[in-house]
Amino acid sequence: MIALLMVLALQQQAGATAIRAGTLIDGTGAAPVKNAVIVVQGDRITAVGGGANVAIPTGATVIDLSSETVLPGFIDAHVHLAGRTIGDGDWQHSRLTEMSSQLALLGAAHAQQTLEAGFTTVRVVGSAAFGDVALRNAINAGWIPGPHIVAAGISFGIRGGHCDETNGLQPEALGHEGGVEVGVANGLDEVRNAVRYMVKYGADVIKICATGGVLSLTDSVGVQQYSEEEMRAIVETATQLDRRVAAHAHGTAGIKAAVRAGVTSIEHGSILDAEAVTLMKQHGTWLVPTLLAGFTVESLATAGRLPAPIAAKALAIAPRMHTSFKLALDGGVKIAFGTDAGVMKHGTNAREFELMVRYGMTPMQAIVAGTASGATLLGVERDAGTIAVGKRADIVAAQGDPLQNITVLQHVDFVMKDGKVFKRGGQVVGWSDAAVP
Repeated sequence: MIALLMVLALQQQAGATAIRAGTLIDGTGAAPVKNAVIVVQGDRITAVGGGANVAIPTGATVIDLSSETVLPGFIDAHVHLAGRTIGDGDWQHSRLTEMSSQLALLGAAHAQQTLEAGFTTVRVVGSAAFGDVALRNAINAGWIPGPHIVAAGISFGIRGGHCDETNGLQPEALGHEGGVEVGVANGLDEVRNAVRYMVKYGADVIKICATGGVLSLTDSVGVQQYSEEEMRAIVETATQLDRRVAAHAHGTAGIKAAVRAGVTSIEHGSILDAEAVTLMKQHGTWLVPTLLAGFTVESLATAGRLPAPIAAKALAIAPRMHTSFKLALDGGVKIAFGTDAGVMKHGTNAREFELMVRYGMTPMQAIVAGTASGATLLGVERDAGTIAVGKRADIVAAQGDPLQNITVLQHVDFVMKDGKVFKRGGQVVGWSDAAVP
């Protein structure tokens, strides 16, 4: 028996991978550790710490990152993968001119770009025809490369509101008014049904539109759309089905109503006031500020690349986002990293770190927002968000010191997901050993 155990132990050691990290930032906010070692067995981390305290197993594959800063895989809590990027071709009408299957295939390319940038987990907060669920399933099956996905399915709101996929189209073009399948649910019965519909077809999280938005043609960006009663029914139904609720909300009244209704996170949160911050703090509501989305639409509007009604909203809302972010930060609101990628080019997500620092966070606070905090918001903190024993081996590395220059995170040259090296020396080296049917 003892001999058998020794053989098994040697086999386990032979399959291990050891990473030598010049500097380790583990995602918890703790001080960096110099000359650290991380041991990976299969898809999990089995040991981590200073090199003097962690032995490299006999026979382990050693990855030398001793000249780099090593961090947990990044987490973006607000992306849209399966669709056109804003400004890319006829993005406004792509859902009319391109099949949902085409947009999902485009999402596969976006998923790979996202993983290349070091984002090993994302929350996709809305896709036409459950494109995000299809991507999640394909990635999990090993068919295509991409991050772990927490999927919302179809985001929904009032008819004619920001989540209505047919917003801005003429009735003659529609033929008939759609319902939940195009993101429309009105009243208590319909919103409860919408939650159940999303969960039935694979949603991990529920995404709603509490207020108007920037990139929709016919609604005012700051005006509340769902009533507090409707949002409370959504939260109650989602809770019964063990799902969290993310609420797109720019305007102050809609933010407050969504917080009182019990949503888990406010997405954007562009026009906060002191009362809204106090409510979010009291309720433990997260803010996902998407500063990069505000920066992008403001830049596109200034360059004349957005339709006039949308450009006017973009120019009005972007400056408010900076003030609200700082107000939430100073007020102790929980903040998680999110970009709204799809508004900007996929794979550029790490620019959000730079903006978070520009508008008030320390570099370490921004890193925690994009690692441990994101994992907690998404409910995956047992598996992701920090480099710790038992967590998934989702690990990235970059040259330089992000605590001195946060922009180095925009150029990761090593990415490991689930213990498999996807990118090394700045080059993609592989993504799966799964058999594709």
